[in-house]
Amino acid sequence: MYMKDAGKRKKPDAHFTEQTDIIANALKEGRHILSEHESKRVLGAYGIPVTKEMEAHNRKSFKDALIEIGFPLAVKVSSPHISHKTERGLVHVDIRNQREAMAAYRKITDKNEAEGFPVLVQEMVSGERELMIGLKRDLQFGPCVAFGLGGIFTEIFRDICVRVAPVEKAEALRMMRDFRAHKILNAFRGMPGADMDELARMIMVVGKIGLEEKRIMEVDINPVILDDDGKPVAVDALIALHEM
Repeated sequence: MYMKDAGKRKKPDAHFTEQTDIIANALKEGRHILSEHESKRVLGAYGIPVTKEMEAHNRKSFKDALIEIGFPLAVKVSSPHISHKTERGLVHVDIRNQREAMAAYRKITDKNEAEGFPVLVQEMVSGERELMIGLKRDLQFGPCVAFGLGGIFTEIFRDICVRVAPVEKAEALRMMRDFRAHKILNAFRGMPGADMDELARMIMVVGKIGLEEKRIMEVDINPVILDDDGKPVAVDALIALHEM
């Protein structure tokens, strides 16, 4: 199991005012890293399917978020400044009821490093297969898109392939065949095959982000979980910025 704003998962949005404001506000505050929630709001505005989630700034809004998201869910600190949240005890997953949720909330808010930051409430996404989609702005080649094995295996196996943006659909589909663990996308052990068209679209969109939004230096969507229907969902994400 892994983690899956209230309601439906975000779908393509023709209006990019939200993502523009998020980036502008962060740079105005002197921040060059967006929080996970901010990052996924930007990605959602571009049409990347992201988890249903809400930020809670106090106990009341936390309880409201529990009702909106529904169980099972995950709770984590929402801060662009804290890395390795899981190792620091700032992520709690597979929470099944309000008692467990409130216990997780107390554990997070009692930690000094989490003081002053909101708590993120996310739905759970059920799925065993983890992928990654990323973007880096190379000084020579410009925005480059990466795709491959995600989760903890990204750093262990470094099984990814890279293309220079823009990435057309045929090339995106080829990327899915070029990484060593590509068979993970096939149907096996009762799990359906991955929605290759949707994965290709996500890869293409990430390339488009790099071409259109020059203030974005890096995008890291990891993990992208294949849910029980083989649909990819961005479960965690980070966007790094630079000033123009």
